[in-house]
Amino acid sequence: MQLWCRKLHCLWKSLWFNTVWHCLEKEKILCEIDEGGEETNERGSWASKKEYILSTIGYAVGLGNIWRFPYLAYKNGGGAFLIPYFVMLVVTGIPLFFLESSIGQFCSQGPINIWRAVPILQGVGAAMVMVTLIVSIYYNVILSYSLYYMFASFQSPLPWFDCGDWADANCSNTIPVPCNMSEVLGVNVTQENVTCHLSNVSTTVHLQSPSEQYWDRVALQRSSGLDETGPVVWHLALCLLLSSIIVTAALIRGIKSSGKVVYFTATFPYAVIFILLIRGVTLEGAMDGIEFYIGSQSNMTKLTEAETWKSAATQTFYSLSIGWGGVMTLASYNNFQNNVFKDTFVVTLTNAGTSVLAGFAIFSILGHMAHSYEIPVEQVVKEGFGLAFIAYPDALSKLPVSPLWSVLFFVMLLTVGLDSQFAGIEVITTCLKDAFPKVFKNKHAVLTVTTCTFLFLLGLPCVTQAGIYWVTLIDQFVATWVLLVLVLLEIIGVIYIYGGNRFIKDIEMMLGRKSFCFWLWWRACWFFISPSIITVILVWSLMTLEPASYGNVEYPAWGLALGWCMVVFILLWIPGFAIYKLIRTEGSPWQRFKSLCSPSKDWHPYLDIHRGERYADVQSCDLRTLENKSHVDVNVISSSWL
Repeated sequence: MQLWCRKLHCLWKSLWFNTVWHCLEKEKILCEIDEGGEETNERGSWASKKEYILSTIGYAVGLGNIWRFPYLAYKNGGGAFLIPYFVMLVVTGIPLFFLESSIGQFCSQGPINIWRAVPILQGVGAAMVMVTLIVSIYYNVILSYSLYYMFASFQSPLPWFDCGDWADANCSNTIPVPCNMSEVLGVNVTQENVTCHLSNVSTTVHLQSPSEQYWDRVALQRSSGLDETGPVVWHLALCLLLSSIIVTAALIRGIKSSGKVVYFTATFPYAVIFILLIRGVTLEGAMDGIEFYIGSQSNMTKLTEAETWKSAATQTFYSLSIGWGGVMTLASYNNFQNNVFKDTFVVTLTNAGTSVLAGFAIFSILGHMAHSYEIPVEQVVKEGFGLAFIAYPDALSKLPVSPLWSVLFFVMLLTVGLDSQFAGIEVITTCLKDAFPKVFKNKHAVLTVTTCTFLFLLGLPCVTQAGIYWVTLIDQFVATWVLLVLVLLEIIGVIYIYGGNRFIKDIEMMLGRKSFCFWLWWRACWFFISPSIITVILVWSLMTLEPASYGNVEYPAWGLALGWCMVVFILLWIPGFAIYKLIRTEGSPWQRFKSLCSPSKDWHPYLDIHRGERYADVQSCDLRTLENKSHVDVNVISSSWL
């Protein structure tokens, strides 16, 4: 009845057909409630709470949980590292995740439109989208690596078990390795330099394991550097195409389809981790690896080193994907009164637990590998690509039924990466749909196909023979301290400019009234603790910044310049948006600045029924605006970026 009253009111008040039509469409979007009482609108919403939780866990639990956290724990004192890690999770990770989830759910908008709360900082949202866009390019390439290794694992023995026809003279998988024709020397095969002393001549030979040479010479066909691009590696290009098709198929209907896919992609990695853990702890030497991970080898003195705390804060920050825009985007499809507070703890603690659990699975098998080679565990421990595509595959190749374990491992890497890629694409498409809802209405499939095709084409340089250098360049420039800048501005904008107390009242509109004591801790984190820690890490990161490199290969000057151009391209959106809005706003310079530091009239909960008394004047303001319009340009009205 209330809906029809509003429609009749529009008909009575309006004088032009276009205004009538726009009013009816607006009310249809704002006021639809289905028979079960669930919120529905043209943006869409999660079919169930489980889909949101699984999607968010899948987004937060990324490759860094598998190939970075175990190495950091080992490097920074083993079990002692868990103390600063969980401390940083409590004072930075959980508060910032709660902030991003809450603001996304409150306004049901993507990372650009949420800055209607502070229009002058709308460029921060655009910068987040640019980071996600660029990172999605190389993340898609990493998925292609996983696909290639998964397919390569369907043979026995595994192709990197021994030195094949593709290997050179430096490849060795045995302990005794000939140093020259007349002398045999015991060496280790974990890519160490071996020095052979022959009378008065000293010769250094760089030995490599079969898994390392397979990675460089077969999988990547790696060139000597960024200067030597080389041709496209076609098996990687085909895998890149396949990964793009998989992502497109999963997102073809938006969250309606991806919400179903995550039932598998978000849960399967846990099944594999448990399987690898059970298999790993039964192997000889497994306990040696676990001891180095968080066992008796833990070094409590590491707690007195500032580097340990920095590593813990950085890992917590990046592993939760804060500052990418994905947390806001996924939360924007929630029902308005969803308990985002409880969801925050479920996701963040699951993410932390996954990191710890994955470390046990990784180090138990690395311990067996070290035992087989009769070398110390620390000589086989690596991070990043070295762990995922060299050390761990090498260890798996030594197990009975090795193809089975290898297939499981790379399918796990694939599903972990897919969840993160799903959210990255969803950030891009959501921002476009929120900015131009009429243009992209009922065209989500076309938008998804176009976006994934665009990312595939941009990813082709990353599957040339110099591709790994491009991947590393993007990773080391875009996905590092730039995110710290964006999150620091996010805190300043929401807490200091929009107002922390006002933001808390917005959250209470969703969760209900809370006591002063309940908000005391969150105020302390948002106003002081979290921004202080992020500032320290940012300054420290800039002071200790080192030139990008891949292993021992240094980048040319033009490559480093290109990396800095990517950084400038991302950060320029922030002043660019601010200057544009200052020019377009009326009044004196101070009035313009003050106006852009205040919420716009479009800042409110998406559905009218949730606006309450605090935003009750928004609807009447909209109606008055419509009455004064003699012509309605739908595309102009719906476009809300600028």
